This record gives sequence, structure tokens and C-alpha cells, in this order.
Amino acid sequence: MASYEQAQFVAGIDFKSALIIAQVLGYALSKFVGIKVVSEMTANHRSVAILTLVMAAQCSLMVFAVVPGNWKLVALFFNGLPLGIIWGLVFSYLEGRRTTEVLGAILSISFIVSSGVVKTVGKYLMLDLQISEYWMPAATGGIFTIPLFISVYFLSRIPPPTQQDKAERHKREPMTSEDRIQLVRKYSIGLGCMVVSYMLLTAMRDFSDNFAAEIWIELGYGDRPAIFSSVALYTSLAVLLLLSSIMWIKNNFRAFMVNHLMVIGGFLLLGVSSLFYQSGGISGSSWMIALTIGIYLAYVPFNCLIFDRMLSMINDKANAGFLIYIADALGYAGTVGILLYRNFFEIKLSWLNFLLESAYFTALLGSVLMVCSAWFFRQRFYKEYSKAFIKSSA
Repeated sequence: MASYEQAQFVAGIDFKSALIIAQVLGYALSKFVGIKVVSEMTANHRSVAILTLVMAAQCSLMVFAVVPGNWKLVALFFNGLPLGIIWGLVFSYLEGRRTTEVLGAILSISFIVSSGVVKTVGKYLMLDLQISEYWMPAATGGIFTIPLFISVYFLSRIPPPTQQDKAERHKREPMTSEDRIQLVRKYSIGLGCMVVSYMLLTAMRDFSDNFAAEIWIELGYGDRPAIFSSVALYTSLAVLLLLSSIMWIKNNFRAFMVNHLMVIGGFLLLGVSSLFYQSGGISGSSWMIALTIGIYLAYVPFNCLIFDRMLSMINDKANAGFLIYIADALGYAGTVGILLYRNFFEIKLSWLNFLLESAYFTALLGSVLMVCSAWFFRQRFYKEYSKAFIKSSA
């Protein structure tokens, strides 16, 4: 993907970092807006909202290509602003079903694969078709416009959850501000641990994704555009197989705890794979594959699965979109923080070494937080669900 190496620095920040910060600020702001919008959105408005938001983002990319200098930062801010709401609207079609794990895992795989495919397409457009790095984002978006409309049409045709879905996974409803406040107060400790864990993961995911080109160059793979798609493919297969298997766990509390174990496993994979790479036990490409699998194994449950199972355990009026957007809003604030930290505090580490240090920190703190979250919810729900499970088995 583009490195924008010839561009000027902005307020002491290299131009690519400034662009990413601008886009993520828009994205983070939209997550705070999404806490209200997504949690209150009714089903009949979703598809139109998705298409409108994506087209607004695409127009911003076209503006980005033509405006001069620092105005490009403004264009990318407005590109991120509509994009941040889309995920919650899409997942609203899938939550509260017995098959949510499979559907959610497939949906999540799409953004893992698309990240790699888009990078490969973007690199191809610049290297083979000589499209400038400023027009490349808009050109890449244009290629996928027709598939987008087709996908949203079929998404809108998905039937609503059945009565059995509602019985097993709890009915999902739009929330009022009072509903939102009550839910957060009731589970604040457990939610707090999960949200901070997700902040760490979001920062790791965005950093490794946004600076993938620079990291692969340092590893010696800078001339291989297909490397992005290859890593995405391996990651997608591993995450899809592991996460979709949770569908077969009928007991919601048990599935919720297994989700915690998946997240902890992802955190541990970050640290262990980094240790093996630094000691010379695995190659740079193997480390990046393992690191990416670890990130997404821990990251994807927060985007669809762990909150869906949590709401299946409780009787509160709620929907997963609300909890996802609380986590997302703070998660992307963490992304901005890590970029500002690296640029303003004169960190002398390369992109590669900064990623290594971040992996160790994230692995340790994230694992501890998720253990605390599991302990909180176990204290809250274990007895209730053990009795229900014994009764259903009798």
C-alpha cells in the first residue's frame, strides 16, 4: 500500500501517520455517535443507511485525491466519519440467532480477507497500472462498488430471528438512553475489563494493519504484494474454524466463558510468537502470520460473538450493537493514542520493533484483564446457569 514518503511532515508527524490519525479520529467519533444510532436503529432503515454511508465515504476518497496538502487530512477525517457506523448496522442483521457464531465469524472473516485483498489490489494499481498513491484509495473503492450494492441487497433479504432463536438467544430490541445506562451500571466491572482489553487489541490491529507495508519491508518482503492476501487467507481459515465451533455450545454461560478463553489464547499467541521470532525460532513471515492470527482470534469475538452470548444470558432490554460500539469508540481512541505516543515522544524504535514491544505489552495486560472479566461474570452467572443446565439435562 501507499507509504506517502515524499509528502511533507505535519506538525512534526510524518504524513502517513497524520493521515491515519485524521481518518481514525473520524472513525472514533462515529463510534461514539454509533452508540446511540446503532442501538436505536430499526430494521427497515438499515440497508439505505449502509449504502448512504459507504457512498459518502467514497466521495471523501475522491476529494482526498484532488485537494492539496493538508486538506487531504480533512478529507480522510470525513472518510472515517461515516465508515465507523457501518459494522454495527451490518451485524444487527445477524445477532440473536442460534447461528450467530457462524454468521458472525464469516462476516468477520470478510474484513480480514478484504484487508489483505484491498492492500494487494492497491499495490497492483500503483505498481502495474501506475495509478498515483493519492488516487489509489478512490480507484480501489470504485472497483468494489457494484459488489457492495449486491451484497447489501442480499443482506436485506435475511429473514428475522425465529421464535426458537429468540427463546435461546433472547430477543434484541432498540434501546433508550435509560436502558443503556442501566446495562452499563449493572455489569460495569466485567464490561470495563473487556473494553480495555479491546482497546489494546484495536490499537494492535490498526497499527499492524496501517503500517503493514513498512513492517513487511523491514522483514524483507517489500516486493511481494501477494503477501498481504496470503496472511489474510491463513488468518481467516484459522479464525473461522475456531470461532464458528462455538455455535455447537448450547449453554450460553459456557459459550461466554469459551469466548473468554479464545480471547486469552489470542493474547498469549501474540507474546509467544514474538518470543519465538526474536529468539530465531521462526521466520519473519511465520511470525506475522501467527501474530495476525493471535490479534484476530482475540479481536473478532468482541465484534460479534462475546457480547451476543452475554446478552443471551441476561433478561435486560439490549442489543449487541450498543456494547460493540462502546468498545469500538474507546478502542479507536487507543489507536490514536498509540500513534501520537510514537510520534511525539520521540520513540527511537523502528515500526517492526515497536510492533514487537507492543505485542508483549498487549499480551500480558490483555490476558490479565480477560481473566478478571471471566472471574466477574462467573461470580455473577455460574450458579444460575449451572442449575438451568442440570435441569435441562434431567
